[in-house]
This record gives sequence, structure tokens and C-alpha cells, in this order.
Amino acid sequence: MADITLISGSTLGSAEYVAEHLAEKLEEAGYSTETLHGPEIEEVTTEGLWLVITSTHGAGNLPDNLEPLFEQIETRQPDLTNLRFGAVGLGSSEYDTFCGGIKTVDRILSAFGARRIGDVLEIDVTQHEIPEDPAGEWVKNWITLLKKAR
Repeated sequence: MADITLISGSTLGSAEYVAEHLAEKLEEAGYSTETLHGPEIEEVTTEGLWLVITSTHGAGNLPDNLEPLFEQIETRQPDLTNLRFGAVGLGSSEYDTFCGGIKTVDRILSAFGARRIGDVLEIDVTQHEIPEDPAGEWVKNWITLLKKAR
């Protein structure tokens, strides 16, 4: 089993690129990773450590490939008290639903007992042409927090 499961949700692929970039950074820091793009609940462990990276779709929704996982969590209501997670959202500040997808992830995971490590990173794609750049900076701090949380 990997140290960290990266879960991405994307409509156009940007969140997947960010997830792959963060997986590289985490592996450079000595962690093993598994990256899943839009998994079903049966494909993930409900304990350990997740890093969720998602864009926002439509009116502040999760992308179509990630929405089923979080609907399944809400429906099945699993005990997530043994799950810790990090959260990275991509969105455009031109919309009033800016980073609504990652806010949904944070709310649902927390509601079922998961504990977030660090702050949610909200990347404004109108300010960062390459979203991997701010994500790469954020993950440095997240790695430090992981080491303290051990």
C-alpha cells in the first residue's frame, strides 16, 4: 500500500497534471504514492492518507469523474476517522463558485471524521498559468506538516 493516495478530479486535465506533479514531489521526499483519477469508493482505502486535487465544474460542482466517489461517501457514510487528507483545488476567481469542488471535498471528508492536514490550497487559474507551480510550493509545507504529524 502506498504512503499517500492522490485522488484527482478533472474536466480538462489540469488537476490530473497537478496530481502527477505532486506525486513526483512526494516521491522525491521519500513517500510512496498511488495516483487515481476519478476512482469509485471500492478502489480507495478509507484510512491512511489522501491528497485530493480537483477542479471545479459548472456551478461549483465536482468534475463528473470525481462526483461519484463523493456521492458514494455521502450515501454509505463510512467511518473516516482513520483518514487524514490534504486538499488542492483549481478554479477561476471570475466565478462566484471559485474552488467550489475542493470545498465540497473538504466538507464531506470532514463530516465523516477525516482530519485535514494543513490548509486547503485554492489555485486561481487566472493568476497561475501553470497551476503546478503554486502546488509545488504548497506541497513543501505539507510535507513538513506530514513529518510533524507522524
